[in-house]
Amino acid sequence: MLTINVTLLLAVIVVWRLRRRTHARSRFDEKLTVVIVLALGVLIAPTPAGQGILNILGQLASGVTQAGR
Repeated sequence: MLTINVTLLLAVIVVWRLRRRTHARSRFDEKLTVVIVLALGVLIAPTPAGQGILNILGQLASGVTQAGR
């Protein structure tokens, strides 16, 4: 039996949807893409990869804040 990782499936869907031309998208398509990306974020967040991304973004944000002072 084949199991599909939902996070990987959503990532593929997001990449596939974002490859389309911008002017060919309707408002519904854009809203659906946002919902899918949010769902992907929720699935990635508790994983070690998600924690690593959060750590990197936190360091980047603090670096930008300190550079602005």
